[in-house]
Amino acid sequence: MFLSFLTWFCICTSLFLYVQGAKLPEPEVKIEVLEKPFFCHRKSKYGDMLLVHYDGFLESNGTMFHSSRSHGDNNPVWFTLGIREVIKGWDKGLQDMCIGERRKLTIPPTLAYGKEGKGKIPPDSTLIFNIEIMDIRNGPRSHESFREMDLDDDWKLSKQEVKEYLRKEFEKHGYSANDTHHEVMVEDIFKKEDEDEDGFISAREFTYKHDEL
Repeated sequence: MFLSFLTWFCICTSLFLYVQGAKLPEPEVKIEVLEKPFFCHRKSKYGDMLLVHYDGFLESNGTMFHSSRSHGDNNPVWFTLGIREVIKGWDKGLQDMCIGERRKLTIPPTLAYGKEGKGKIPPDSTLIFNIEIMDIRNGPRSHESFREMDLDDDWKLSKQEVKEYLRKEFEKHGYSANDTHHEVMVEDIFKKEDEDEDGFISAREFTYKHDEL
C-alpha cells in the first residue's frame, strides 16, 4: 500500500511540475578525482581556456571512442570553459580543477550527445572521460583578458581584437594559429555576449555572467 501511494505521489509531482512549466532537476555529472597536485596555484573557472588530454569511453561496453593521446595529431586540446564549445558535461565537470589534476567524469546522455548520438557514440549513451588539465590561461571572459584585448582602450571589444588575442594565446604556447577555429570561437562569443547586437562587446556585457554559464 505504501509503495503504491509513493509511486502515485511521484507521478503526480512530476505532472504538476510539467504543467506549471517548472524544470525537473537536471542529471548530474559524476566526478572522481584520480590525481591532484600537492600545490595548486590556480583553479579552473568559467571563461578560462583549458588545455586538456582526454580518453573517452562508452559506459555500456567500455569501448574507447576517442583519445587525444592516440588519435588525430596526438596533441592536447584547447577550449574555453563555460561557453558550450564542448558538451555540457565537460563544462560542469571541469570546474575548480588544478593544472596537473586528473578526473574521471561519468556523463549522462542529456549532458553529452543525447538521443542523436554522434559518430561512434550511439544515441542515449552515458560517457566516461578520463581528463587531465595540462594548462589554464585567461580566457575571453576574464577581466584581465578584457584589458589585454581592448587594444584601443575604448572599453569595448571588436571581433578583430578578440581574434587577435586568441591568436597570440595559441602562439605563445607553441600552437599554430588556426584562423578558422578562432573565427568560430569569436562568433560564438559574440552571439552570447553582444546583447545589443551592435557588433561590439562592452565591458558590462563582457563581465556579466549569463545564466547559461
